[in-house]
Parts: sequence; C-alpha cells; structure tokens
Amino acid sequence: MGPLFWKKKEKRPYARLIPFIGFFALLGIWDCLARFSGWSRQVFPGPLEVLMSMGELVANGMLVKHTVASLFRVTVGFYLAAVLGIPLGIILGMSKNTRLLINPLIQFLRPISPLAWIPLAMLWFGIGDPPAIFLIFLSSFFPLAVSTTIAVEGINPTYFYVAANFNFSRSEVITKLIIPAIIPEVVTALRMTVTISWLVVVAAEMIAVQSGLGFLILDSRNALRMDYVMDGMIVIGVVGLTLDHLMRQLGSIDAASWRQISH
Repeated sequence: MGPLFWKKKEKRPYARLIPFIGFFALLGIWDCLARFSGWSRQVFPGPLEVLMSMGELVANGMLVKHTVASLFRVTVGFYLAAVLGIPLGIILGMSKNTRLLINPLIQFLRPISPLAWIPLAMLWFGIGDPPAIFLIFLSSFFPLAVSTTIAVEGINPTYFYVAANFNFSRSEVITKLIIPAIIPEVVTALRMTVTISWLVVVAAEMIAVQSGLGFLILDSRNALRMDYVMDGMIVIGVVGLTLDHLMRQLGSIDAASWRQISH
C-alpha cells in the first residue's frame, strides 16, 4: 500500500515543479545577500545584474564562443578516453595475465590528479587545445578502464559456459555477450566521467588556454567583472546538468537493462 501511495503522489502535476523550488530559493537568498550583505554590487552582483551582463555576453558572441570551445575540448578528450579505455577494460577483464601486467600501472597512475599533469602537459603540448584535451583524456580514461574491467569480471560465468556450448568465437563472445552485459555499468561510468571531464576542462582553461569558460572566468576576475564570473559559473552549471541528463537518457535505452532482465 505504501509504495503504491507514493507512486500515485509522484504522478500529481505539481510534482514536476518541486525540483525548481530549490533554484527559486537560491535566487531569493542570493538577491537578499546582494542587497543587505554590505558588499558593493561590483564585488557581489545580484541576480538582475548578472542576468543583464549575460545578455551582453550573448549579444557580443563571447559566451557562445567560450562555451563552444569548452565543449569541443570535452568532446574530443572524452571520446578519446572512451574509445581507448573501454576496449582496454574489456581486454583486462577477459585476460587475467594481461590484468596482472597492466592493472598495477593503472592503479598507480589513477590516483594522480589530472591537474597535477598541467606543467607536463604545457611543456609537452604548449598552449592551446592539446594540453586541455590531454588532461580531459586522463581524467576519463582511467575511471572508464577500471569500471569496464570490473564489469567484465562481474559477468556471471554461466553465460560463458553457454557461449562455449554454442561454440561462440572470441569476437562473438565480445559482441554478443560481454558488450551487452556491461552496458549498465559502462553507462554509469560514462555519466560520472563526463562530469569529471567538465570539471577538469574549466580548471585547465584557467591555466593552459586562451579561450573557454574557465578562461572567461579567470579573465573576468582579473578585470574585476564579477558579474561575468558568475555568468560563466551559471553556464558551467547549466551545461553540466545538460550533459548529465543526456547520459541518463543513454542509460534508459533498452540495451542498458539487458543484464538486469537476464538475471
């Protein structure tokens, strides 16, 4: 009775408005602090000032330019990490000897913060897109490889016995058994790592490049335009929410429930 009761409650029209309550409360607190905190509007601008300055950035094209630059770097670095990290994880999960050889190296490099690589990245790649893409790649590659390895190791051995009975080739085992079975875990890993990538690109852009939302925030801070700084922060949050939503939609595809259904 209890679960059904809550399920019915969730279907009420006003339930869709609940997630916005927190945002409206934040706007109210922000406006009150801007009005009564004693800080000047230049140091702590209110929501109206930030909205007006965002209109300026949109009108002159700067906001779109920096957002596109950041998304480009995240897309390239993230896709490179997925294309290399997921296959490596499958190989490590299938081969114990390979795992014993490579996994210690991965576990050694994985805890090193991508930001710690900034000096080397700048030395190796100079200033521009390559160092930022490299840092994004590092932030995503190791989590994806490790998550995929764990997912492959967690597949029920019975499936492999059945595949052997049907004389599956190695490629058939990978395409018809392993890949469908690990999709839920891989989608979860992708969702987490794309968020990490978005965080890393903003930090990298404050140091290694001359464009992007991170650069916009740093440059605006140097110019004492705190309204532009907050505009950059807002766009970062909106894009982060959008990326997370896209990944959640990816996790809702039918193939992502293959393993749970088979259990």
